[in-house]
Amino acid sequence: MREFWAELLGTFCLVFFAVGSAVYGIETIGFVGVALAFGLVLLALYYALGPVSGCHINPAVTLGALLAKRIDVATAVKYWIAQFIGGFAGAAGLKFMTTAGDVADQTGTLGANGYGAAVDLGGAIIIEILLTFLLVFIFLAVTSKRGKTSFAGAAFGLVLAAVHLVGIPLTGTSVNPARSLGPALFAGGEVLGQVWVFILAPLVGGYLAASAQPLLYARERESATPAAPEEA
Repeated sequence: MREFWAELLGTFCLVFFAVGSAVYGIETIGFVGVALAFGLVLLALYYALGPVSGCHINPAVTLGALLAKRIDVATAVKYWIAQFIGGFAGAAGLKFMTTAGDVADQTGTLGANGYGAAVDLGGAIIIEILLTFLLVFIFLAVTSKRGKTSFAGAAFGLVLAAVHLVGIPLTGTSVNPARSLGPALFAGGEVLGQVWVFILAPLVGGYLAASAQPLLYARERESATPAAPEEA
């Protein structure tokens, strides 16, 4: 269960702190500050949780790892359940802070994703597929046997910051179904009606990344979930 709790905790932290940076402070720190918050939170979480679960904290990343044969179906399902619970819990924390905590929601939608203001439905689908493709492709590359590096966490965090710099003005940047569903459930209304885009498109991006990865890196059977150290 360590892997389950690691993925749940990681996704909670990503939503509560990174999405929270937009909810509490986007008017102050702007798009760049929010993008850096996402990247820095993921970077820190990768080094903290990577030895336990691989620090996917994103259903699209888990799908990519599954299709790349890094994990089995049972592990993927366990991760998905943990990630969606964590995303919901993080959003619940944001909702509490903006109601009982009397903190202003500077996004107006609890940081939920949406389309229509900057891009239409088709544009939102395309941008989310492309941004998720890059994110998952980088993850699979820097955690593969051939490309593995001690700086994998930095690469993973930096690419998340980069995709947010591109995507925030367009869709708010999802690239993560668990990150999108939690806030949308609490925001309701139009954003809840649009959330299917931010669940489906990132999964398509993850699928495409896993399909492209063997073109540069030979398909390999390896665990993306490092074994936990033995207890004394």
